[in-house]
Amino acid sequence: MNFTQPIPLSLYVHYPWCVQKCPYCDFNSHTLKAQADESAYIEALIKQLELTLPHIWGRPIRSIFFGGGTPSLMSEAGLNQFLSQARALLGFGPEIEVTLEANPGTVDFQKFAGFREAGINRLSMGIQSFDDEKLQALGRIHSSKEACLAIDAARHAGFDNFNLDLMFALPDQTLEQAVADVEMAMTFQPPHLSHYQLTLEPNTPFYKQPPVLPDEDLAWEMQQACQLRLAESGYQHYEVSAYTQPNRNCQHNLNYWQFGDYIGLGAGAHGKITHPPQGQIWRTQMPASPGAYIEEMKTARPGRTHQLDKQDAVFEFMLNALRLQDGFDLSLFTARTGLPLTELRPQLTEMQTKNWVKIDNNHLCLTSLGQQYLNDVVGLFL
Repeated sequence: MNFTQPIPLSLYVHYPWCVQKCPYCDFNSHTLKAQADESAYIEALIKQLELTLPHIWGRPIRSIFFGGGTPSLMSEAGLNQFLSQARALLGFGPEIEVTLEANPGTVDFQKFAGFREAGINRLSMGIQSFDDEKLQALGRIHSSKEACLAIDAARHAGFDNFNLDLMFALPDQTLEQAVADVEMAMTFQPPHLSHYQLTLEPNTPFYKQPPVLPDEDLAWEMQQACQLRLAESGYQHYEVSAYTQPNRNCQHNLNYWQFGDYIGLGAGAHGKITHPPQGQIWRTQMPASPGAYIEEMKTARPGRTHQLDKQDAVFEFMLNALRLQDGFDLSLFTARTGLPLTELRPQLTEMQTKNWVKIDNNHLCLTSLGQQYLNDVVGLFL
């Protein structure tokens, strides 16, 4: 692998606790049965960051994302402590994007104001639906009214950059209800909106006892109708499940989709770090258990690492980059993987033959047919 360009670097911080775990969720999250030892966890995060420094020294951080779990359960003081120490270790640029996921049932104006003061400049709010019946079916701890109040509170606290998460194809949901959720979200004019289909993931309660979900045809109708409504409202569909007002893309997620590097801090967090001089791409993974993670950081052990081989790098790049609705310049493949384009030639030829992609001036973009068969397109690189 031969890298010729600097690779962007982001920071992901995982907060593993929730008030209660949603029955559809397969993320590494744990129900908070007692008060979390926030100070011990923050100390572990900083220790892991210190252990990572030799591998990323001198590289600027372009974005930070606090995910979970429910990071909005963190105290304002704890968040400020972590960001202050991380800033001292890494140095943040003036334009850095710092996002925090927030559950509407865990926040108010005062907490949002504290987050803003600590250095958070973007929120991602897990609304999921504005229908109380659907929220209850999803196991959410907030109501539609609380969702609306949380969005208003965020705006009044000074957040003009935020994302709303919505889901569709929910239990017993009709086409009209799915569109109504998008219509309601539009009344708040969110700069960014994530809109994705509920899926039944293994090892979740919903997978073991499936609710009645809309069939594939109805789910497709919902997706098409909601996409049309979003387009009519001026939103650009720039990733499979992401829509944005002009120039309000999520920089952190774009770095994932463009196969950039990221440090993954926290219990169960994954990371990706490229070492251009050695021609290597490394994956990192931390222990899933918060307790095990804290103990491992006390012994200065950096978690598990795995070096990507050529096939891994090709598959992971395409898995991410093909999600971009506008496609990507083929030179990005070489810049991010260090591999020549010849590694893609057989698959590119097959995709063109099947009318799944169009390539113009070295720019690859999925056709509408390719978007419809995205899983099959990605499967070519397995």
